[in-house]
Amino acid sequence: MERMESMEPISALYTTDYPEIHPGGSRRSAGSQLGSPVAPSYNEDMMHKTILVGDSGVGKTSLLVQFDQGKFIPGSFSATVGIGFTNKEVTVDNMKVKLQVCIFTVTHAYYRDAQALLLLYDITSKTSFDNIRAWLTEIHEYAQSDIVIMLLGNKADMAGERAIKRDEGEKLAREYCVPFMETSAKTGVNVELAFILVAKELKHRAVRRPDQLSFQIHQYVEAEEQKTSCCF
Repeated sequence: MERMESMEPISALYTTDYPEIHPGGSRRSAGSQLGSPVAPSYNEDMMHKTILVGDSGVGKTSLLVQFDQGKFIPGSFSATVGIGFTNKEVTVDNMKVKLQVCIFTVTHAYYRDAQALLLLYDITSKTSFDNIRAWLTEIHEYAQSDIVIMLLGNKADMAGERAIKRDEGEKLAREYCVPFMETSAKTGVNVELAFILVAKELKHRAVRRPDQLSFQIHQYVEAEEQKTSCCF
């Protein structure tokens, strides 16, 4: 592996709303006294730092260019030195979510400020897939405990050279409780969707009330991929 460079479970909401007895015999429930939590409004000026991580050659820079410019540039972007990044807005629920997307190639300290992370392997490279466990160990050691993680099997356009079956990626993702999809930086398949899903999760976390269930990104990924598969 090149050295370099949670989703909260759904839980039932239990309330104990016993009436309070006040002098004079009046009763007032705790719920009526405190009221419902007010949902915070989303700040569209907020910048969410999102990093791309994975072995050299898995297509991190090509994925970044595809997301930013909507095109594939072969050859010259096959290797990255240092940190490449772009700032881009995506629309989620009619609101602008700003992402600063960076390619992580330098230091472990770079994990600390990240709010989201896309972890890539190459579906034609068993080595890059086998190294995912080591990457996840490193991420859990250095990144924030609540970082949003998505696993991507890149180069889906090279199915004829596939070394890793899709269900292998799905199995690994389930093991680590992270959402998964296959992408192609060359054709653009699922590239924008992956970033939109991450942005949707980041926005949801920013405005979620304490009594509100978390956004189920796994279910959303499955639903969106089912929509896409229906079109082919």
